[in-house]
Amino acid sequence: MSDALISLIPTYGPWIIFGVVALESAGVPLPGETILVAAALLAATTGQINIAVVVLAAATGAIVGDGLGYMVGRRLGLPFLRRYGWYIRLDEDRLLIGRYLFFRYGNAVVFFGRFIAVLRMFAALLAGANSMPAGRFFFFNIAGGVCWACLFGFGAYAVGGEFYKISGALSMISLGLFIAAGYALSIFIRRNEVTLRRRAEIAMSDHSCG
Repeated sequence: MSDALISLIPTYGPWIIFGVVALESAGVPLPGETILVAAALLAATTGQINIAVVVLAAATGAIVGDGLGYMVGRRLGLPFLRRYGWYIRLDEDRLLIGRYLFFRYGNAVVFFGRFIAVLRMFAALLAGANSMPAGRFFFFNIAGGVCWACLFGFGAYAVGGEFYKISGALSMISLGLFIAAGYALSIFIRRNEVTLRRRAEIAMSDHSCG
C-alpha cells in the first residue's frame, strides 16, 4: 500500500499527503509518516514538489485528523473504543495503556504521540474519550503536528539533498539513521508494552477505587 500511495505524490502532491496523514491521525491505519518522508525526499532529489508545501500539507493533515479523532472520542467515548477499537488495532490492552498514559502524562501524550507510531493513530481518540479539555488538547495537538511535520519533512529534505549530492556511504548511513530515529520510540513502546500494561492495571485500579 505504501508504494502505491507514494506513486501518487507527483500527481496529487499535497492532497495525497494531507489525506493520508489526516486519516492516519483520525485512527485509520495508513502510513502517514512514510508519505511525509517520501514526499520530502522527492522534493530534495527531483524538485517535483516544494518542500514547504509538503510540510504545510502534513502539518495541516495531522492537526485536522487529530481534531476529528478527538471529536469522535469525545462524542462516542470509551464504550465505542472498546467495541470497535480492534478494527484499528486498538485492543483492550492498548486501550488500558492509553488511558494510563493519559492519566499520568496527558499533555505529553498528545504532543509526543505524534512522533510514536503506536500512539499516532490513537492519541486523539483517547484524548477525546478521556475528556481532555478541548483548549488544552488543541494547543498540544497543533504544537505536536507542526513540530512533527517540520522535523521529519525538513529533516528528510536535508538528508535527501545531501544524499543526492554526495551519493556515497556517508549519506546512506545518515539516511538510515534518520529513518531509524523515527521508529526508535515505537520500538521501545512495543518492547515494554507488557510492563506498561501491568503498571496501567495497578494505576487504573487504584484510581477507580479512589
